[in-house]
Amino acid sequence: MLKQVVFLDRDGVINQDSPDYIRCWEEYIFLPNSLEALKMLTQKGCTLIVITNQSIIGRKWVAPEVLVEMHRRLKSEVAFHGGRITDIFICPHTPEAGCSCRKPKPGLIEQACLKYAIDLSDAVMVGDSAKDILCGKVAGCGRTILVQTGNGIAAEETLAQENIYPTAVVADLLEAARWIIS
Repeated sequence: MLKQVVFLDRDGVINQDSPDYIRCWEEYIFLPNSLEALKMLTQKGCTLIVITNQSIIGRKWVAPEVLVEMHRRLKSEVAFHGGRITDIFICPHTPEAGCSCRKPKPGLIEQACLKYAIDLSDAVMVGDSAKDILCGKVAGCGRTILVQTGNGIAAEETLAQENIYPTAVVADLLEAARWIIS
């Protein structure tokens, strides 16, 4: 059984999001304090797993190997700063594909559970969108945290209109990390 699992969305949580998508490493910009947050979670024994929709693959805007290299560099940079991302699960499909792995569907978390022994009742989903929070809730994560970076402020309004509330709403990933370990 893995130690406490923290599922993390990527764009808007760890790095800056872009309406034009992140298509190469040179466009990848870490959000302030995100590397410190990942280090803090790692040092407290949390298992970090990134789950991210990456329709740039399905749209054929980026070759799969480019995304693989970006994620290799992401893990390397996080490790250089003292953190550790255990794994990254992606949905490569477009929204129209109707797959089971595109958030808000829980397929990426289900894939992680097939690969690792995960106690979802103790797991946390951290995201900046309504899709992230819904994914965590549908999958059965014990807690969900909405960060206000990325699309977080708009997501909070969207979720409230549906009477869906994350366990916590915080400013950024560092505040989420502090909340998780407290």
